[in-house]
Amino acid sequence: MDKNIEKMDHSIEDNSFIASSRKSHHSDAVKKNLVTRLNRIEGQIRGIKGLIEKDTYCDDVITQIAATQAALNSVGKILLEGHLKGCVVDRINEGDMEVLDEFVVTIQKLMKK
Repeated sequence: MDKNIEKMDHSIEDNSFIASSRKSHHSDAVKKNLVTRLNRIEGQIRGIKGLIEKDTYCDDVITQIAATQAALNSVGKILLEGHLKGCVVDRINEGDMEVLDEFVVTIQKLMKK
């Protein structure tokens, strides 16, 4: 298995990817929307796995991977918007300007490919 994938799997399993103890403040409607999208993405991932197991033509698999990445990017955009309009604004109002540097790093992480 690829070492990067192995590292990512390990981080997700042991929750070491969680950077802080702060909590988000999403409405129930936003949470439901995000969970619905993530459930759909989870299904897409299982579908891609099935395509690979069935030796599906590579171009068709790549098309499904691109669609899944786009869906995951949409989830990221929703979270980023909520973070900016909620958490970042709140911390700026509290005088915490360091949040701007944190936000830039967050955008860089989201844009990393």
